[in-house]
Amino acid sequence: MSFWWIPVAIVVILLVLLVIVNVSVVRQSRAYVVERLGRFYTVWNQGPHVKIPFIMRIVKKVSLKEQVADFPPQPVITKDNVTMQIDTVIYFQITDPKLYTYGVEHPMNAIESLTATTLRNLIGELELDQSLTSRDVINSRMRAILDEATDPWGIKITRVELKNIIPPKEIQNAMEKQMKAERERRESILQAEGQKQSQVLVAEGEKQAAILRADAAKQAAILQAEGAKEARIMAAEAEAEAITRVQTALAESLRLLNAAAPNDQVVKLKALEAMEKIADGKATKIIIPSELQGLAGLAASAKALLESDTPENGSAED
Repeated sequence: MSFWWIPVAIVVILLVLLVIVNVSVVRQSRAYVVERLGRFYTVWNQGPHVKIPFIMRIVKKVSLKEQVADFPPQPVITKDNVTMQIDTVIYFQITDPKLYTYGVEHPMNAIESLTATTLRNLIGELELDQSLTSRDVINSRMRAILDEATDPWGIKITRVELKNIIPPKEIQNAMEKQMKAERERRESILQAEGQKQSQVLVAEGEKQAAILRADAAKQAAILQAEGAKEARIMAAEAEAEAITRVQTALAESLRLLNAAAPNDQVVKLKALEAMEKIADGKATKIIIPSELQGLAGLAASAKALLESDTPENGSAED
């Protein structure tokens, strides 16, 4: 039995394995730097690629995403000779894989050293207070300097942040005391403002209460005046009604009297009764017509006679 197919199968398997090994699929946001016979050949971006065995090789696989580098604290000296510890955070992105591969040896170490040097130079131009309150300015200046310096390396610095600024212990104690005094000062100001607002609110409340009391007194006076006015009107109406009723009764009596055809003596007697009612009023002097004087005298004599015949004078007992 012949086994000639075994070497053929082995060769086919080796060829398949060789093809599989030399086919590369580059993922999104990645890049491969490829050399051919020891020289830079090309940069593979996302997608499938095939390299020639023993002639081409992948030198570096580069991530094109934005990356973060957190460097340990670095000792720096301010303009007023205060030593501090500052650690920084660098955000960067590889924009040129070829320059990143061939531009500098150990790029991250180079960026760290460049960051420390730049930070010392910038802090050395500032005093302690300025370095503590000028973080944004320092971040912007460092980003500009580092971005320019790393551009030949195919790296773009997108952002720089001063993560921590650690002054000496004695300065920290002094700063804590200052912050405590500032908090106490603000607390005192807030308390004073609160008391002021409270006094204003109390005064405003008293003012509103006084206004309400004045309005209430005004309304009470108005109501009292209205009540007095109504009482006077009702009294006047009652008096007018009484007068009207008296006049009506008098007119009715005259009508009845006229209907009975009275003689002259009855008319005079009625006039005398009217004079008597007038005398009951507030008049102090009454003028009696001459035609009634005789009748008035007769009535007076009759009245005196009747009074003399009463039991008080003893006439009835005799």
